[in-house]
Amino acid sequence: MPLDDRPRRWNITPGSPQWSDQPPPALDSGPSLSPWLEEKLFDRRIVILQGSVTGAAATRTVAALMTLDVQGGDPVELHLRSPDGDLDAVFAVIDAVDVMHAPVHALASAEIGGAAVGLYAVAPHRKAFPHSRFRLREPRAAGVAGTAEDVAHAAGQHLRALDDLIVRIAEATGQPRSRVEDDMSRGRQLTAEEAREYGLVHEIVAPGKKSSPA
Repeated sequence: MPLDDRPRRWNITPGSPQWSDQPPPALDSGPSLSPWLEEKLFDRRIVILQGSVTGAAATRTVAALMTLDVQGGDPVELHLRSPDGDLDAVFAVIDAVDVMHAPVHALASAEIGGAAVGLYAVAPHRKAFPHSRFRLREPRAAGVAGTAEDVAHAAGQHLRALDDLIVRIAEATGQPRSRVEDDMSRGRQLTAEEAREYGLVHEIVAPGKKSSPA
């Protein structure tokens, strides 16, 4: 399905609440796994990304993906449970997935929302547990301090990255860009089955079925 390439007018202006001069609250990157468990999963070419996708979480994830990529071309499974994420951090992982030789299979558990939906969408094969849910919503803009010119520049960067994210989701799902924009503006929520109908999920993991990489 062709994408609607007309630019969207986003109503974010300097001075709005999204662009306050206060730093944003720290994002919760989620509880870390014990080292022995991470090692066991790594041996099975499984990478876990849970909690908000922060810069630190993205760095750890990219390092794990790149290491597994140089170890061989077998699929890598990325288990994703993230209700939101920083756009720059999410694109750091997306860029890594794009250049990997080994295919990345994504598995959704619990909730995936905001920019993390774009990260899930770029995987060539996407699975989800039956009770997973997806929330299409615009990622929060980070607080920016500085001059009006600094704030305007940051706003422009955010909107360009947001446009890129929408294009990636539209390409992955086959939905028109305009529909993805509208759904993200409204904060549309999807069940696993609804996400499959939307084109976001390829396969829902059935009870008793193993979810390890093929």
